[in-house]
Amino acid sequence: MEYLVGVAVVTVLVGVPAIVLWRVMRGRRELGTSPAERATFETLHTASLAGPPLRAGLTADGAERASRHLRALLGSAAVAITDGERLLVYDGAGDHHAGQSFEHAAATLKDGRTQVLDIECDLLECPIRQAVVVPLTTDDRVVGALAAYGQSASAGLVRAAQEVAGWVDSQLELAELDRSRTLLMEAEVRALRAQISPHFIYNSLTTIASFVRTDPERARELLLEFADFTRYSFRRHGEFTTLAEELRSIDRYLILERARFGDQLQVTLRIAPEVLPVAVPFLCLQPLVENAVRHGLESKNGVGRITIIAEDAGAECRISVEDDGLGMDPDRLRRILAGEITPAGGVGLANVDERLRQVYGDDFGLVVETATGAGTKVNVRLPKYHPGVSAR
Repeated sequence: MEYLVGVAVVTVLVGVPAIVLWRVMRGRRELGTSPAERATFETLHTASLAGPPLRAGLTADGAERASRHLRALLGSAAVAITDGERLLVYDGAGDHHAGQSFEHAAATLKDGRTQVLDIECDLLECPIRQAVVVPLTTDDRVVGALAAYGQSASAGLVRAAQEVAGWVDSQLELAELDRSRTLLMEAEVRALRAQISPHFIYNSLTTIASFVRTDPERARELLLEFADFTRYSFRRHGEFTTLAEELRSIDRYLILERARFGDQLQVTLRIAPEVLPVAVPFLCLQPLVENAVRHGLESKNGVGRITIIAEDAGAECRISVEDDGLGMDPDRLRRILAGEITPAGGVGLANVDERLRQVYGDDFGLVVETATGAGTKVNVRLPKYHPGVSAR
């Protein structure tokens, strides 16, 4: 294989960080020129601190980390958060009432209505005399309750508790969407693994077997490449990987395919080193290369060529996988990407296109150039940095 590596030139702008820092510091001094503005900023800041723990769903750990921020938003002496089965956290004064908090939430958990309760206490110094209990819901289901405790359940506290509970609901709904998205992407990766499994594994093992007697050392090397390839493709952790890891797996795949096709398969790679650490969805490129080999070259007479390019484009990484194979009717390709038809042997292109759009938005789907008899070029744009995308 031919490897052409690009070189990046870095220009340092001296003095710019100091100017930016001065502007930021100046902006902070100007923030909050009135009590109302400062109060608004503090409320938004407190909400921003409570949000991330709740994005994991209604859990004991998330409720504990969010509770003191929610108490600050409510201005109450204490708050309690329950799910449908237990108390998750009691935070604030009068913690001797914590054992009663789930009982306080029982009616709200049952009928989903806001309750105002009188709290009996023999301790004169205890600030807990009343509680406002409001439901926490997702998809119109009551999943828990938020209780605000204080000296009195004023109309303002009731309204504040309902508003804060509504905001918590929105965080829990986002958590549900995140879980649904993760499950969907896991299902799509499983579909890709199922596509790789029957076709490629059979051909690879058949090729390796053909070398066992004639060239045992070559058979051993190919078997190791096959083991590394399958280990990567069927790994169980991580929704994302690095471009370097994805390309390394593609290299192993092509080594095995070249062992089968010999000199009939020619491969060129041009990879800019700057983009190798970029996080990408797991198995987002390998199906494109496999598609190029299977549908572009297997039925072609003579030599087939595949070119893989990964370029640095500022805030983006641009990747293309091109073959000079049989190509495809553009209307058929459109129907495949739209999910109207599933081509025999796999779901690679449509699967990758959908996953890219789910992660990065509709501006980052596949762009495919093809025509019958004219080969195929698949273009991929990926942002180098995107919220929630990390190759951990």
